[in-house]
Amino acid sequence: MVSLDLIQFYKACNPSKTIDMANPEDRQYYIDFSSVRGSDLVRELCRTITLLSGDEPTCQLFSGHIGCGKSTELFRLKDTLEHQGYHVVYFESSQDLDMADVDISDILLAIAHQVSENLEGAQIRIKAGYFGNLFSEISDFLQTPLELSGEAELSVGFAKLSARTKDSPKLRSQLRQYLEPRVSSILDAINKELLERANTALKAKGKKGLVVIIDNLDRVDNSPKPWGRTQPEYLFVDRGEQLKRLNCHVVYTIPLTLMFSNDYGRLSSRFGVKPKVLPMIPVKTRQGEDYSKGMAMLREMVLARAFPKIPSEQRFELIPELFDTRETLDRLCRISGGHMRRLLMLMYSCLQQADPPFTRDCLDNVIREYRDDLLGAITEDEWKLLVQVVNHQHVRGEEECQTLLRSMFVFEYRDGDGRWFGINPALEETRQFKKGTLELNQSLMG
Repeated sequence: MVSLDLIQFYKACNPSKTIDMANPEDRQYYIDFSSVRGSDLVRELCRTITLLSGDEPTCQLFSGHIGCGKSTELFRLKDTLEHQGYHVVYFESSQDLDMADVDISDILLAIAHQVSENLEGAQIRIKAGYFGNLFSEISDFLQTPLELSGEAELSVGFAKLSARTKDSPKLRSQLRQYLEPRVSSILDAINKELLERANTALKAKGKKGLVVIIDNLDRVDNSPKPWGRTQPEYLFVDRGEQLKRLNCHVVYTIPLTLMFSNDYGRLSSRFGVKPKVLPMIPVKTRQGEDYSKGMAMLREMVLARAFPKIPSEQRFELIPELFDTRETLDRLCRISGGHMRRLLMLMYSCLQQADPPFTRDCLDNVIREYRDDLLGAITEDEWKLLVQVVNHQHVRGEEECQTLLRSMFVFEYRDGDGRWFGINPALEETRQFKKGTLELNQSLMG
């Protein structure tokens, strides 16, 4: 008889934890959803670096709903590339940046910080050079100690600078004024003194090259800059040419709103690539029928979190250990809409209320709380827009994206006919949505 390790299950359902494919314990929880997402985006990102680039650096863009599984897929990309002989630096940009207020110099310094720190951990030391002088000048300008001693490692200076400015808007603003005229020089120094030397040293160690993956830039606020451009448009469209100039393979995560911006064409042109978007796991077809393959894989995900060491084909026999009926498990999967983090959050909430096996009443209580939280954020105008979008299965323009996708009212899916949009299943059950749908149908008939 297989018994559930409740403590381990609780940890495995933590929605804040990302699966790291290099960790054998994490790897046992991973489910490859590429067959139901419409394509294997990690394979495409990887092939661009390993097969299509030659010796030329590449720059790729990756997007999707926050919580849809991007970070997990990027860890999978990292693991795949490392097995093919690349040295990969993965980091979350939010470690160094205040996502409500980001400028181009902030991103460049964050990259220099994280790459230099990672290389030092791999016993590759980079002399301070240009940056040693820059830290000294910044120290004088800001009147704050940043200078490096003769033996200090380069990453120490970046770490000091990040710590001093991240939580101080005033200092950050002063630093940007100082750095803006020097952005081209900073880029040249990053390329020549850091990235080129790193690539040379890594190849001497038998590595094929350096890949830098910058996660969480998709969380940059959509707030406007003083001159009217939103932060994402300013960073990735107006300054995209500079972000592309790094002399190594780079993958940036970008906000989903850019996919619906009037500047989407300029964005693709700037980077010379089409951004790749990770969609949800479909629980229904665009015709509204249950999608059995998507549902089966979501069931597998839940069961893998509970019984990671049990062979996949045997896990379904253990459903009674987790749920009172198979229908309760299916309701959990269906109500998540295929949103990875939301599915884990619902499971986590069930665990906070009771021990498995979870009853239908327990799950419905959790769903009710989730639905009420969503309902409290929707205005009357947004209901009308929501009903129209669901009826047409299209989202048009940045405003609709910001209102519906970023708020998790609508999810994006892919199938053989392309992309389509469906309502968050928790909202589909509400009286307000049913009323809006009825009124829209009556107006169309009349």
